[in-house]
Amino acid sequence: MLPCPVCWNNQEKNLCVLDQRLLPWEVSFIFCNTCEDVAQAIESLAVRGAPAIGVAAAYGVALGARKGKLEVERAIERLSRTRPTAVNLFWALDRMSQIAAGTEEEKLFSCLLNEAHAIREEDIAINRQIGTLGQSLLPRDGIVLTHCNAGSLATAGYGTALGVIRAAREHGKNIKVYADETRPVFQGARLTAWELLEEGFDVTVICDNMAGALMQKQAVAAVLVGADRIALNGDTANKIGTYSLAILARYHSVPFYVVAPTSTIDKEACEGSCIEIEERDGSEVREPAGHPLIPESFPVWNPAFDVTPHTLIQAIVTEKGVLTPPFLEKIIDI
Repeated sequence: MLPCPVCWNNQEKNLCVLDQRLLPWEVSFIFCNTCEDVAQAIESLAVRGAPAIGVAAAYGVALGARKGKLEVERAIERLSRTRPTAVNLFWALDRMSQIAAGTEEEKLFSCLLNEAHAIREEDIAINRQIGTLGQSLLPRDGIVLTHCNAGSLATAGYGTALGVIRAAREHGKNIKVYADETRPVFQGARLTAWELLEEGFDVTVICDNMAGALMQKQAVAAVLVGADRIALNGDTANKIGTYSLAILARYHSVPFYVVAPTSTIDKEACEGSCIEIEERDGSEVREPAGHPLIPESFPVWNPAFDVTPHTLIQAIVTEKGVLTPPFLEKIIDI
């Protein structure tokens, strides 16, 4: 059984976070006692994946509530500065803010903690619904290519893109998975491969630049990716390299599916150009996994995400249905 990526420790009254920086070599946990602990866990990628970030942030606000409403406001402001692209973060913070605004001081911690629990449980249920709907897009037997990690580790449990693969197996389907390594942090190689192998899936890791050769050589049934933010027109921000994969899929006539909860939709972003793209420290490229690759003096550009235009997406799978182009009206409807 996979360890829980974000869980409340009821005995110690703190948040237990699986340290994903150490996987697959070591299964270790971080115990967050304050909002600042949670913020640092998010910024350092100890916890990652848009839904998991939202869940962790909700618990971070609850931890701040121990010191009253002023500290809740400070917690929300601090957590909002951790990762700019993942919209689930801001969705969860807004939800916690609304609960805090209508709650008396003496009940603040318990009410916010209950809301964080609800966000976590809802995420798991939503992921299972997404999986059930999405698996219908996959054949009885086939090859699926994934990018980054959109699995149990990136959510409260079960996963989005990998949840579709899990649901496919539950429906008796035989799916072979190829996982892009996903440079520069290697979430596909370290995390996707690890969690699928732990559950007995047939999975093979490939370098990011091998995806085109795979599609040329093998009959790939689909590309499944998660999302960190979806604009109203369907443009999707996801881990860097997703856009290139979508272009390759289009050239090779491979269906390209985005899998995400509706909380990932940004109703304020009319198109992809409105999405802020996080740029991370160049050390992730210069020293992948802590091993020096290129000199410190070499300039590096390290965007964490790119935007895939909606014209390259065959469907967006949500808990409220499988959306097909044109996306705008359908996204607004849900």
